[in-house]
Amino acid sequence: MKVTNMLSTRGNKVPNQFIINNNGEEYFQSYKSVIVKKSKGKIYLDDYYWDYSVTTGKYRNDFLGEGIAETRKKIASGEYILTDLNS
Repeated sequence: MKVTNMLSTRGNKVPNQFIINNNGEEYFQSYKSVIVKKSKGKIYLDDYYWDYSVTTGKYRNDFLGEGIAETRKKIASGEYILTDLNS
């Protein structure tokens, strides 16, 4: 398992925003909550925390490489799966 801080636009480590790589799966964690999981070509979003705050949203967008409107469309279409990533 490898944990790294996300980086700001200036290249500085962002506190409390993490990317975790574990056996081919990649996660975005904000503070103590897992927000996104990428596994076997699928994207899972935590059903409660995926849109929890402005800060979480900013770094979730960076992690996914898209804006909130595109994320919402992918949730609605079933491309992204809402699930509990924090139990």
